Order: sequence, then C-alpha cells, then structure tokens
Amino acid sequence: MAATGTEKQESKAFYVTTPIYYVNDAPHLGHAYTTVAGDVLTRWHRQRGEKVWFLTGTDEHGQKIMRTAEANDVTPQAWCDKLVEEAWKPLWEHLDITNDDFIRTTEKRHTDRVQEFVQDLYDKDQIYKGGYEGPYCVGCEEYKLPGDLIEAEDGTRLCPVHKRPVELLKEENYFFKLSEYGPKLLEFYAANPGFIQPESARNEVLNFVRQGLQDLSISRSTFDWGVPVPWDEKHVIYVWVDALLNYATAVGYGANQEKFEGTFPADVHLVGKDILRFHAVIWPAMLMAQGLPLPGKVVANGWLMVGGEKMSKSNLTGIKPQDLTSHFGVDAYRWYFLRAIAFGSDGSFSWEDFSARYTSELANDYGNLASRLAAMVGKYFGGALPEATAAGDAEQAVREGLAEAVAAADRKIGEELDFQAGILAIFDFVKQVNGYITEQEPWKVAKDASPEGQARLATILYTAAEALRGVAVLLNPVMPETSQKLWESLGAEESLGALSAQRVQDAGTWGLLAPGATVTKGAVLFPRLEEKPA
Repeated sequence: MAATGTEKQESKAFYVTTPIYYVNDAPHLGHAYTTVAGDVLTRWHRQRGEKVWFLTGTDEHGQKIMRTAEANDVTPQAWCDKLVEEAWKPLWEHLDITNDDFIRTTEKRHTDRVQEFVQDLYDKDQIYKGGYEGPYCVGCEEYKLPGDLIEAEDGTRLCPVHKRPVELLKEENYFFKLSEYGPKLLEFYAANPGFIQPESARNEVLNFVRQGLQDLSISRSTFDWGVPVPWDEKHVIYVWVDALLNYATAVGYGANQEKFEGTFPADVHLVGKDILRFHAVIWPAMLMAQGLPLPGKVVANGWLMVGGEKMSKSNLTGIKPQDLTSHFGVDAYRWYFLRAIAFGSDGSFSWEDFSARYTSELANDYGNLASRLAAMVGKYFGGALPEATAAGDAEQAVREGLAEAVAAADRKIGEELDFQAGILAIFDFVKQVNGYITEQEPWKVAKDASPEGQARLATILYTAAEALRGVAVLLNPVMPETSQKLWESLGAEESLGALSAQRVQDAGTWGLLAPGATVTKGAVLFPRLEEKPA
C-alpha cells in the first residue's frame, strides 16, 4: 500500500510547491501572492535549520497557450520562452523568491518522464480509449459539468471562473479510470483530515467526490501543442495530467531515484482554490494508481479581489506587482498580502489599505522603534551596546513576550500556514516593546547621572535591542532585506554571525546580543511614502 503524506523519511526535505503558472500572459498579483506565501513558508523552515526544497515553474502546453501564441503570430515555444525569460523569472528574482528549482513543462527532463508515467498507467490497464462530448473551457483547460456552468443574460452558458462562453467539444480521447478511485480517496481523506485545507475547501472536495467521479479524459486530438501520447501520437496528453506531474518530474521521478526518495512527495502543495479539484482529486488518484506516496497537504488560498472581482487579466483587474513594489518596496509588498488577508480566504486589495498599514505598522511601530533605539544607544553610549545589570519586572515581561511571540509565530506560520496570525503575533510584540519604551522613558532616565540611573538606562536600551534581535530573526523569512539591515544595525552580525544561520526556535533565548557590540543608525527601514503615483 502506498505511504501517506504523513509518513516522512527522516532525511526527507521539506518540499513545498506553488502551482506551475500558465504563460499565456505576464504574472499579476494573484500569482505573486501564492509564490510569496511559498517563499515565506520555505524560508521559515530553512530558518529552523531544516532541509528544504521549494519548486515553482510554468505550465506551457495546451490549447490556451497555442491560441495566445497564434494571436501574437509566434510559435508556442517562442511565446513561452519570451514570457518565462522576460516576465516570470525576473519577477521572482525581483520579489526575492528563493526557489530551489524552476520547472518548465516543455523541458525534456519533464516531457520524457510524463510519457513514461502515462505509458505505465496504460500498461496497467488504467487507461482506455473512448469518446467524449461536452462543454469545455479553454481558460480552465477542462471539460465542465453542465451543473457547474452559469448563465449569461442572453442565455449563453459561461464558465463560472472565467465568465466566458464554453465550447462544445466532441472528440475521441483516452480516459483514466478515475471513477474507480472515489472510495479510495474518501478513505484517504478520512484518515488524513488535514490533507485539504482550509476546512471550506475540504468540504467542497468531499461533496464533489461523494457525488461519484467520472473517468477523466487524459488526451486531446483536436490540437497538437502538448506531449504526444507515446502509443498513439495522433493524441497529446491532457495538459492537466502533464502539469500535475511536474511535482514528480522536477525532483527526479524516473531519472534520479535518490533525489526523488529524498524529496517526494510534497509536504505542502499551495494552490489557488479554482484548481483545487485537480490537486486534491485527480493528482492523488494518479499517484494511487502508480503506488506512489501522497502529498502531506493541499492548501488552497483564496482569490485576491479588486472592486469585488477576482484579479485576473480577463476581467481587467490585473495589477503588476511592480506597480506596488516601486512605491512601497519589495519587503513591504511581501509582508502586506500575508498580513492583510487570512490565507485561505478571499481578500480585497486597496491602495489605501496598504498605505495605512504601511504607515501605522511598518513605519511607525516597527521602523520607528529600530530608529529610536539606535539613536539613543548612539547618543547615550557612543554607539556601544550597554550591558543590562538592573533588570526587573518590566524587563521580565518583555522577555516573556518575546518567547510567546516566537512560539506563536512558529506554530502559526511553520505548521498551520496561518501567515496572518503569525505576523500579528510578531507585531503585537513590537507594540509591547514600544509600550515598554514609552513607560520606561529612557530619555528622562538619562538625566540621572548616578550609577544606578545609568545602569537603569543601559538595561532599558539593552532590553529593546535584544527584543529587536528576536524580531529580526522572526521577520527574516517575511522581509529579508529590512531584517538584514536591522541585524547589521544592532551589531549582531559581528557577534552572532549571519542572520540566515539564526534558528527561529532559538530566537526567544534571551541575552544573545553581546554588550559592547557596535549599534549604528542606518537608513530608515520604512521611509515615509511619497504621494500615490498618478
């Protein structure tokens, strides 16, 4: 029997994937949202000291890509090459995405293994030839059930995702015996209740499978832009079967057994909720058919909304991430969407909300705290971090607050993928430290030149610096550039080493900053925003 996603080899990497994205157009905020979430999750696990593998990439076959290329008067391969090199890869570099691999479904390392996988299913009598007629959405690359469609005012039947008319297709196809796997999938879901998240997504999939599964058309014969079916080259393999297999082919399926066994299956598949069924139904059924282990979790994020509409190119609400990073900065961009929207729920974006949160939480609460601390250490102690020798109840409360923030953030981000709650735990601690500074009034204590007064001042400033040391570690997966600046400002690099080498689970250990370290006031972490560009 295949191992479940909960059975992990001790040496296995923590393996996280994003969807591989269609290259019919340049990436927008929705694509970046999922990819940043994956990057923060994998950075978090790296910060724990774990072995990690983070995969993203592009889905380059299918009718939608072919039509887009034709409309631009280029070959599909030329279109894909241009978009990947000029739009997709540069954006991930711009957003500081630390993926370990980038898979393209037109690569030979992928297409050869896809053919082998499908041939193996055919040899196992899991695939048969048949015919199919039904409504097809080119945007989804999926046959739709009549009950899934919505009706326009003129009676036209539309895809509920793309709000565009479906096409009635009739063709001879090869079918995978998906219907046989309904009971096995329900048994697996029951044994692994955390497999599909959030709960609303799990319920949707359970209801869908309980209604009974139809066999899946896994080939197309009306166009040729795809991986040829190995035993019948008049057909190409259905783009979703091709695409899902990237999670296996990219980590050595059929080519590098050691790499495959040390990485596969994914611990977390991050997906948009509109492609949930492919990942939570079709993908595990394909793996069951091959006797391969199933993923640990399929986590569906919600849609980003602008003016109540799902963000996509098709409804003209697409916004380039660079439109925001040029104004707010990359780190603030990475922070905002995970902070403002509960992962798994739909969330609305507005420029005004981003500006308000940036000013209140990043600039005023966090950035100002770091700036004030550095300025006071410079003014009162010549830039040398003083030693804490007069700690009391107020300092103990800060120490306990940091330990609580570390535990909460590690649990929420690292385990539960509740990025919003994890980030809030960190920023609640930042607020606590600001409150501590306000109550202790070091600028007044500084006027007391007695040894007791100076010891008290030193203790206040060391406490604030040590608190910020912990915050820099916690926020490094979310905002790596500003965390590094803060780390260097605190003099931590010289005494504690690289920020990336610090462990999340140790961030709450008190007293790690070395007295005497040079504290410098560098550039403002979060500069005042200019006027919104026209």
